[in-house]
Amino acid sequence: MIVLRSAAQIYQARGQIEKGTFQGRWHFSFDTYYDPGFVQFGTLRVFNDDTLSPGAVWPLHPHREIEVVTYCAQGEFRHADERGDGGILQKGWVQHTTVGKGMFHSEINNRAGEPMRFIQMWFIPSERRLEPALQQRRVEREERTNRFLPLVSNRDPAVLPIHSEAEVYSSFLEASHTANFAPHDGWGVYLYLLEGGAVLVNGQQLETLGAAMVTNEKALDVSAESDAELLLVHVRLA
Repeated sequence: MIVLRSAAQIYQARGQIEKGTFQGRWHFSFDTYYDPGFVQFGTLRVFNDDTLSPGAVWPLHPHREIEVVTYCAQGEFRHADERGDGGILQKGWVQHTTVGKGMFHSEINNRAGEPMRFIQMWFIPSERRLEPALQQRRVEREERTNRFLPLVSNRDPAVLPIHSEAEVYSSFLEASHTANFAPHDGWGVYLYLLEGGAVLVNGQQLETLGAAMVTNEKALDVSAESDAELLLVHVRLA
């Protein structure tokens, strides 16, 4: 089954933060936004598409017992924790953070002259009381062209690890090309068209900034009508 969510159906947030503003598209209940129909999808708890104005900072704030995956979609993202440690991401690069027992961190637009857009995903951990840790990976567009490139996985030792029943893939799909994906039994897919498109998901049209919730499908064929940037989240459903 494939359930499509249009851009207009995804909650939009905006507000003031340190040194600027943010605009967000929050796919699941988060902060003051609550929708009982969209609390989580399997082990995926949060999927936020946020844009920070030039130089803006989401100031230090605490988290615990979550697995965080951050994908930079535009500009330059900088992460910093209470010790000043972190990393810098450019477009297409990815970072995984085990928050574990707890940490303070911030998200920063590292450039003063342009907006920064990042997709942040939170996953329910399979273990608790883990030590905080951070890893990241540089990804070039050629690596993810016309395929679903694994970025983060609890199964694939060749990519960034995660302490959750979850995987994250990215794709730059050229016009008139198709990428295929086969979900595991008992797992679902959350597919987000973050730029370009439209695309067809098993023949159903997904528009720009829309998402597809996929369950009980043996295979996915994703075809691009125009060049498209996609994120695919693969999670255990129960």
